[in-house]
Amino acid sequence: MAHGLISNFPYDGVVTINRVIIKPDYSVDDLQERVAFLCENVKTYHSDTGFIGGFVALNSGAVSNEGSTIGQAVESPMKGKEALIVTFWKSFEDHEESHKSNTFQPLFKQVLELCENGNEEIAYEMLWQGKAYSPEEAKAAREAKEKHKAA
Repeated sequence: MAHGLISNFPYDGVVTINRVIIKPDYSVDDLQERVAFLCENVKTYHSDTGFIGGFVALNSGAVSNEGSTIGQAVESPMKGKEALIVTFWKSFEDHEESHKSNTFQPLFKQVLELCENGNEEIAYEMLWQGKAYSPEEAKAAREAKEKHKAA
């Protein structure tokens, strides 16, 4: 049985990503507050016109030496300064319509005020999504791998 990671996300859905670099005279709290108002607006006015969900993630500074091939970095220089705003939509057209909203634009401008890097929002087509197996499913998957390894 297939399990989608994002509930109700269509196979041909769109993911948008904003990369925000916070200006030195603003804080993470400033970003959180402004983005909270923006996200609440999108949930209120666009949950029935294409918005599926989203999240905001802050650069923690941790660099995976196991997952990186660029050397053994100790800490990301963007720690606490860089955030990603990721949203999930039924279509790119639905996303674009949401940004034209009179209620959205003033809140969006407030977020942009604290962005050092301006804003570029890129839309991605979902190629794969999935969540972890349950313990029982993981056991069955490992057993199937072992059973068919020699085949």
